[in-house]
Parts: sequence; C-alpha cells; structure tokens
Amino acid sequence: MSRLTSHTQHHNAVPLPISAEQPLYGRKPTSLFMQACLRLAIYAPLVAAMMSLVMHDAHHFGDVGFSEASWTEHMQSTLLALSAATMWLVHSRLPDLRTISLLLFGLFAASLIREQDALLDGMIGDGSWQFLVSVVAIPVIIGVWRNRSRFIAEFEHFGRSFAFGLFGAGFLATYVFSRLYGRSEFWETLMGDSYLRSVKNAAEEVTELFGYTLMAIAVIEIVLLAIRMGRQRRALLRELNAND
Repeated sequence: MSRLTSHTQHHNAVPLPISAEQPLYGRKPTSLFMQACLRLAIYAPLVAAMMSLVMHDAHHFGDVGFSEASWTEHMQSTLLALSAATMWLVHSRLPDLRTISLLLFGLFAASLIREQDALLDGMIGDGSWQFLVSVVAIPVIIGVWRNRSRFIAEFEHFGRSFAFGLFGAGFLATYVFSRLYGRSEFWETLMGDSYLRSVKNAAEEVTELFGYTLMAIAVIEIVLLAIRMGRQRRALLRELNAND
C-alpha cells in the first residue's frame, strides 16, 4: 500500500480512478445548482463585454471595421494568449491534468500564431506562421503521444466535466461553424448583387470571437477541475495511508 501511495504522489502520477457510483466531486444537487447560477452570473457579463467591443467595431465599420486592427481581432489574440498561458501553468503546477493541459496549450498557442499571420508575413516572410506553428505543435504532439496512457486516464475525468462541454462548444464554433458560416459562396447567395465582403468578414470574425470566448471560459473551468481533482486525490491518499 505504501508503494501505491508513493507512486501516486509523484508529479507524473496518473489520476486515481473514480467509481461510476461515486459522485464526481461529492457535491449535492443543491450545491451544484447554486454553483451553476454563480457561473452564469459571472460568465454572462463576460460575453456581454465581448459584444460591446464588437459593437464598437460595428460603429467604426467604414474605418477600422473588423480588420486586423479591430478590437475584435485584438480580443481574439488576447483570449488565445491568456488561454495558452493558463494551460501552461496548469501543465506545470497542477499534475492531475498534465497532458490534457499540454495538448490544449499547443492548440491555443498554434491558434495564436495563426491569428498573427498578416503580421508575421510582413515581418518574416510569407507562410512563416506555418513554420512557427510546427515548432509549437510537433513537440506537444510528441509529448502527449509519449504519455498517451496518462492522457486517456485524465480524459476519463475531463470528458465528464462542464469544462469539456464548454470547450467542445467553443471548438466547434471556432474551427468548424465559423469557417462554414464565413464562406463567400454562402454570403454571395444570401446578399446577391449587394454582396459586401466586409459584412461576410464581420460575421465570421464575430462567430470566431464567440468560440474563443467559450474556450477561454472552459479554461477557467479546467483550472477549477484540476484543483478539485488534486484535492480529491490527496484525500484518497490520506485515506489509503490511514488504512495502511
């Protein structure tokens, strides 16, 4: 038993399993409902603040609009930078979601680089963002693959969490829906002779920003999830030690 305890306390230990009958975090339905209401009270104003920046760009549609210099674009980069930095901190400091957070760090960092494609093309050269994305993505993928057993164990917890639902919604909104919604063919069919590429760009960028916002909120939930998992693991280890 002591060998098990020593192993699971190690920084790279695989999270301890939770039985199907055991509540994931041991909280009562009333407590979960109150926390859901608190989340709504916090996250709804964040979304409203995001839309106020979008409205600012709409008021300056003929000037800056939704170009690379817009608040919408700046907010996208800011959310990606904060999300990437937070996931790296989780990877470094909260070992219960060590490989999940590493993979998400790679996704956010690569997306941040991709968002700077125009700047990088001007400063370094055409297509330079692709090389930089590879520099980030390849080591991350290798690291996750080497720890794939741990990744699967972590996903047992992450896949059942509110954070995963939020992240999945944001991922689909950003990387699937916004790309299809922003197709020129769709907007040309919709607007006919009145087609304006700037309107198409606005719709795509705002949808993309909302997806990034959902994923940024998911990042907050991932931090909370990792903290709760750590507490639960330590409580279980104390119980195992007490029974040893």
